[in-house]
Amino acid sequence: MSTRTDIPVVVVCPPRTLLLDVAGPVEVLRKANLIQDRVRFCVSHAGPSPEVTCSIGLGLTGLSPLPAPLPEGAIVVLAGTAELVLGDPSPPGEAERAAEDAIVAWLRATLRPGHRLVSICSGALLAARAGLLDGHACTTHHAACTELAALAPAARVLEDRLFVEDGERLTSAGITAGIDLMLHLVARLVDPACAAAVARYLVVYLRRAGSDPQLSPWLDGRNHLHPAIHRVQDAVSADPARAWSLETLADIAATSPRHLSRLFNRHAGMSLPDYVNALRVALARDLLARTRLDMESVAERAGFASPRQLRRAWSRRHDRPPSAMREAR
Repeated sequence: MSTRTDIPVVVVCPPRTLLLDVAGPVEVLRKANLIQDRVRFCVSHAGPSPEVTCSIGLGLTGLSPLPAPLPEGAIVVLAGTAELVLGDPSPPGEAERAAEDAIVAWLRATLRPGHRLVSICSGALLAARAGLLDGHACTTHHAACTELAALAPAARVLEDRLFVEDGERLTSAGITAGIDLMLHLVARLVDPACAAAVARYLVVYLRRAGSDPQLSPWLDGRNHLHPAIHRVQDAVSADPARAWSLETLADIAATSPRHLSRLFNRHAGMSLPDYVNALRVALARDLLARTRLDMESVAERAGFASPRQLRRAWSRRHDRPPSAMREAR
């Protein structure tokens, strides 16, 4: 009997919240909840007051008080703010500055090891004021990087990054990068296939920040909009070790084997056998990193007929043999 993991997510909405900083990441979590049942993101919205006006002039109402203490394993999503609200030319007033101070004090008093802090856009500035980015690599909207460096001199501020993950601190660049960061987190906490399905629903590409060898094989060949090819990729991603035949995959795509091969090459940019083997190698890599299984068992669980077949497929993608990865643990 399968068990479900519930992950509390507290979305903190400061005054003048950038609406897309909330709507984008939370929509990722909403869709992730709908397409799988292994991980449930339990989202709540909180702030220092029950209502704030967002960047486009709409009121966000029904906000819960900032929770203390935070549940174990909680994710705190810290939205950025707009300097000016649509239809309101006035700068932030004393009440709004006091509300930001309350968020900073709450962050400083409440976050503990085991809590993930996810800042979207200029939300990193509030995290910096709370001292929560000290000693961490981080980023923010390109227009705020200088201010972030001044607020967090002990942090390593990285410019021109989509997002940065450093331990339990995750920060993103401007606005829509919050969607990319949350897709990355879904890939980490659920699986890459779920993240790919959510990205496809949102009609966005799965972009990676920097070098992410653990996730890249699962995301390669996904930057297209062909639904039949995505169905095939979803099936293979969910069970790479299965003995997939071209005929079985063609049935999933509702087309002929020959036409599927042509479509897959055109839209995914690689052959179907290469795609399957890439995911099997990625699965083998994960097994080598997480388990003490011998090479024969790793090969079998990853869908290879023998360790020799695994090594052959591995050598096409990695310079060092699989045994070297095990030795480096």
